[in-house]
Amino acid sequence: MASITVRNLDDDVKTRLRVRAAEHNRSMEEEVRIILRDAVTGRRAGPSDLVAFTRRCFASVGGVELELPPRGPMREPPDFL
Repeated sequence: MASITVRNLDDDVKTRLRVRAAEHNRSMEEEVRIILRDAVTGRRAGPSDLVAFTRRCFASVGGVELELPPRGPMREPPDFL
């Protein structure tokens, strides 16, 4: 296995990398390996937030207004005694 040293890395980049690694429960070193491997192989990581991903995909279509039925009276709670 080869080693690489990155010098003059901005503090902000290092902080973001540390946070990103923590979010994925990985070390910074492992996170960098995955980022580099994905960058050179052309693979992209999947969405980490499915809701945000879905909203981005369908943002151009617009929202949907649903008609909600009126609420009826609440049922009596069960009596377990």
